[in-house]
Formats: sequence, structure tokens, C-alpha cells
Amino acid sequence: MRVFTILGPSQSGKTTLVRALAGLEGAAGKRRETAAVAAMQPFSFMGEDWAAIDIAGGAENLAQAGPALAASDAAVLCVPAEAEAAVLAAPYLRKLEEAGIPSFIFVNRMDQAADRVADIVSALQTYANHNIILRQVPIREKDQVVGAVDLISERAWKYIEGQPSALIELPQGMQNREQEARTEMLEALADFDDHLLEELIEDQQVLPEEAYEIATRVLQHNDLIPTLMGSAEHSNGILRLMKCLRHEAPEVSAARERLSEVGEVVAVGCLADQVKHIGKTVLLRSMAGGLGNGVPVAGDTLGSLTGVGSTANGGGLAAGDMGQAVKSDHLKLGYCYMADGSETLPDWAQPRPSTYRRVVTPRHERDDARLSTALERLTEIDPALQIGQDEASGHALLHLQGPLHLRRVMATLHDEFGIEAAGEKVPPSLCETVTKPVEIRYRHRKQSGGAGQFADVVIEVHPLPRGSGFQFSDTVKGGAVPKNYIPSVEAGVKDALSEGLNGHQVVDIAVNLKDGKHHAVDSSDFAFRTAGKNALREALQEAGLVLLQPIMKVSIHVPAIFTGGLVPMVSGMKGQILGFSAEEGAAGWDVFETLLPQAAQDELCHTLASATRGTAWFETGFDHYEEARRVEFADA
Repeated sequence: MRVFTILGPSQSGKTTLVRALAGLEGAAGKRRETAAVAAMQPFSFMGEDWAAIDIAGGAENLAQAGPALAASDAAVLCVPAEAEAAVLAAPYLRKLEEAGIPSFIFVNRMDQAADRVADIVSALQTYANHNIILRQVPIREKDQVVGAVDLISERAWKYIEGQPSALIELPQGMQNREQEARTEMLEALADFDDHLLEELIEDQQVLPEEAYEIATRVLQHNDLIPTLMGSAEHSNGILRLMKCLRHEAPEVSAARERLSEVGEVVAVGCLADQVKHIGKTVLLRSMAGGLGNGVPVAGDTLGSLTGVGSTANGGGLAAGDMGQAVKSDHLKLGYCYMADGSETLPDWAQPRPSTYRRVVTPRHERDDARLSTALERLTEIDPALQIGQDEASGHALLHLQGPLHLRRVMATLHDEFGIEAAGEKVPPSLCETVTKPVEIRYRHRKQSGGAGQFADVVIEVHPLPRGSGFQFSDTVKGGAVPKNYIPSVEAGVKDALSEGLNGHQVVDIAVNLKDGKHHAVDSSDFAFRTAGKNALREALQEAGLVLLQPIMKVSIHVPAIFTGGLVPMVSGMKGQILGFSAEEGAAGWDVFETLLPQAAQDELCHTLASATRGTAWFETGFDHYEEARRVEFADA
């Protein structure tokens, strides 16, 4: 079986393209949907089994592309026939180049094209390190695209509604344009073939057979990105694209070679889902053959494995075949599987950082334990979903790709697990600190019939520079506080620091135990711990507390065309702009760096998507705390 992935911006016609390709020779196999994010469409073409993996558009769905590309032989980037829309394809083009997978570009809806194909390709080239070359040029009649000329075979084809294109004579007025475009294509191919270069220098005729052979080799080596065109809705140009995939896309051995750095991979999970009453299902592609029920994969045996295509009722999967595994709970999406274990997919297949955070709570207390189990299962089928714990509430903290990703998770919890849950904003991790030094004496005395409690401490408190944390020392003289009680005082101080007067942790503070008193009978570790805690709480009231907010260092990866618009956006969030520069290894992209309050992270997720049309993404990490506002306390 041959496998390819189709991806591209929303509304570019990817699903229509998949259906058109699958319908070239009649009825296709059953389409397998995965949570409205991806689908696998099996079909046959010229006696071979094929599978197209259709990834839904939108930045939040791009996380599903990594596993799909890892299992694919080639990829097709579907783009609209508009030069201005090239930037929308930039994240997908970048993902393909990072994957190093042989790729085609298909310019869809050419019947509605207002821009020249050369201008569309030029706009796409802005975001590609590889040279993008035209393999076809359009035939126009009265500004309407009615066909295309193949630049290798030099044959002209006229589109026919809903049918294969008809071979026609090359229009007289197209000859100069066709020769110019063909020469540009051959010159690009000649950069990777010395014999072709000699032929062009000597002005020799290049035969189509030779050009096809070079084009196939160049594609399989991922040296160039060829561009085809058509209209999937009207079945125009579809057969040419499918024939290019059939003749030029590599076999499964190339996909296995891309994963060789991980180990001896026997299978890759490309799609996964959670199905009610069935459980977890994982769509596998066999990389080495011999895959079947009971075979050891990823350190355990496979459960039920049903083949796709002509292997559906066979006795196992050969290399390249695909099958759906159930009752194989040890399999997780985002991994490649060896016989004796599994490894995470390479870095290029990993999702972008999940920076949209939500605290998730069940609407009914009885679902609390079930929610934790359900979320763990969802992480096994969704590589972009990460689970932590909110320190303040103890509830599950989800790290997601965005609000649509959250909505999808909530829908799966409801539909497949019967759990109603709600996602709430994460309160910022605020801290407190003191602004001036103080000295406090505190005496803890309690008498309750038997042995009493007595401890007397004198502590000095003063602020430390930001980021210093907590320091404790003692300068007690003459045994006023016995040495065995000093650790208890420190423990009491830490108890008070863990939850300051406003309920936040107190940081950047130094405490010195200066003096005190003890009682030979009534003093104890507990008494001195209590004295240390209460002494510090009194000191905090006198020391002028301020609230500190966490400041994050944020690196925004953004197409350069949108970089200028980030300046007022970040300034409006009270961020400090550090600068920006061209991103190394990513054509047409900048890295915009800023310091931003953590409380603005949610706003950044929403505003950035709007300002960059969903193309940018960011990664963030803690940088420092800074003063937010002064906290006033009434006298106790």
C-alpha cells in the first residue's frame, strides 16, 4: 500500500481533493474519521492500494500532521489559487520541510484563479528553503483557466467537467510561454544532474523520458518541490497529480529510512481515536512486514488488527500496509514502535508547544476519579494534549493548542466517557515579598494542665534581590535558643512563607534568628516551630508587603509579514519588547522575543491568532518576578 498525507490551510479544498483522487476509478473504501481532525481514505488506483490521510486545516490541528507524515511516503500541500493566501500555507510548508518528506504542491480551484500561477509560486517561495518549480502552466481563454500544459511531456490538456482532461494541440499563443517555463524547470532540475546541465549548455533537446527520470529522483531526494494545478471540485488536473504520486513518490523503505535514527521501526501509529464501547483504536502502518494479531509490537502483543484495503481479510500486514488495532492499550500516538519497545517520533513530528492552559473540573463530584482516568487515555491518542496539576486547586491542568482543541477534548469527554466537565482560566502564580527590614519578638506560651508550651524568639527580616528565594541564618549567643530548637524555628518560618497574608507564597526574603528564650520543661520543637511561624506572620504585617507577578520570556515564531503588527499588540499587553530577528533555517519567518506578564498569556493566544491569521505560535518560560501593586493591611 502507498500512503500520502494531504494538508493545507482551512477552506483550501483538501477533503474535496481526497474524494476526487479516491474516486478516479470508482467506489473508494470506507473513510475513517478521527475526532473531526483527520481522516484516512483508502482507495485503489491502477491495480495498487492507496491511502490518503486528510489533515483538517487550522493551526490547532497541525499537531496531528507529525504522526501522519511519519507514516507517509509523500505529501501534498493543497493551497488556494491566490498569491495573498501563500502566508496561510507557511506553517504547513515549514512542517513539510522539517519532515524532509517528498512533497507536491497542488494549486486548487484554478477555475477561480485571479492571480498568475507564477505569482502564486513566487509568494509560496518566500516561505520555502527548497526551490519550488512549476510542472504545469495554465491554458487560459478570456482570463479563464481551461486547461494545462505538462512541461515535461509538452502535452496540452483541456479540462472537462467531472471527467478526465482531453488531449489537445498546444495553443499557438502558448508556445513561447511553455518554452520559457520548461526551460526554467529544466534549469532547476539540472542543478542536481550534470548530464542534463551539459545538454542545456549545448542546447540539445531533452527527451521527456530523461526529464521524468530526473524529476523522480529529485523528488525522492527531497531536493525540489514540484507544483501542479487543477480544480478538485470539477475533477480537473486530478489524474495528473495521481500519476505523479504513483510514478515519483518513493516506496515505504524511504519512510522507514527517515525514522532509522530512532531504531528498527516495525510500525508507526498515524491516527488514533477513542470509540465508545470499543476503546482506543490506533491506525498503524507496517514498516517491516509480518504485522498481525499476537505479534510483539512496542513491548507487548497486538490485540485485534484489521487490515485496510485489499489486506482487510488477509493474514497480516506486509511492509507498507495499514491496519486498525484495537485491544492494544499499550500503543500511543506520537511514537514509533519497535518489537520490544517504543520511542517518541523525531523532533520534526512533535507538535508545537501547547501554551493554552485551562483548569478542568467535573460538573459532578462523582466524576472526579473518572475524569483523571479519561484525560490520561486522551493523552495516549492526542500528542498535543498535556496534563499537569493546578497547585492552587489541585484540579487537572490541561496544556492545549487553543480554544478549539479544548472544545474537542470536552466533546470527547462527554461523548465517549459520559463526563461533563468545564475548563476555567488558570489564575496567575502570584507571590509576595517584603519592602523593608523589621525586627520582631514573639513569645509563645500556653498552659493546659500538664506540661506547657513555651518559646521566645527574636527574628530579623529584610528583603533580598529578585530571584534570591529564601535565606535563613542565626546569630543566637549564649544558648538563649538551644541549637536543637533552631531547625524548628526555621521550619515554622517556612510554614509562614508558604502562604503569606494574601494567600500567596513569600519569596526573596532573609530571616535571621537573633535571640530568644527557652524553658527547661515547657519548651519543645512544636513550641519553637509555632513561635517561628507566628513571629514571621507579624513581621510580614510590618514589613510592607508587595505583590509580585510572574514575567515570562516569550518567543513568538511568526511569518515576517506580520512581525511589525506584533509591536502594538505586545505593548497593549504591557509587555517589554526584546527584539526580533530572522529565524534560522525557516525561510520567511521571524522570532519575536518579549517579556510578558503570565496573566496575559491567554490574551496572547487569542490576539496572536487574529493578528497573524492563525499562522504564528509561541513558546514561553519563566523569566522573573516583578512588583505588581502594593498590598495594604489593616491593623490586626
